[in-house]
Amino acid sequence: MKNMKKMMFVLCAILVAFSLVSCKQVGKTNNVVMNIGKSDKFSVEEINDAVNCVKKSFKNYEGCNLTKLCYDDEKSNNSVKGYLKNGRGSVNGAKAENVIVFLSNFDVGPSDVGGTLNLNSTYSDWMWILIRDSKTGNWKVDDIGY
Repeated sequence: MKNMKKMMFVLCAILVAFSLVSCKQVGKTNNVVMNIGKSDKFSVEEINDAVNCVKKSFKNYEGCNLTKLCYDDEKSNNSVKGYLKNGRGSVNGAKAENVIVFLSNFDVGPSDVGGTLNLNSTYSDWMWILIRDSKTGNWKVDDIGY
């Protein structure tokens, strides 16, 4: 009986250790301040679909907290022009009507997030460039950063 208790304790300890190792701290998006302006280019549904795409992608930002997400037609259109002329849009065949750009703010926590972001810092005006194949296509993040 004593050996059985030891065996169960060891087994439980191993399971707890594996569960802690496999836990990934996903990027948080539950308290995002949204600043979405009116658009002449996209419907409310199209913008909401793009917002959901950004939030889903942000889940990969381990240890980070998305604090603000903004869409402004004018700023987006200006960024789209640069993306199509000098960015990935100059080579991937994207069309202006199928590109949308958001700006965001987020906080980076103290944990390692892959070594690409500065720990314990805040990023402001981080750009999210999303594209789709057609007006009815699904949005996907094509480029990020400044």
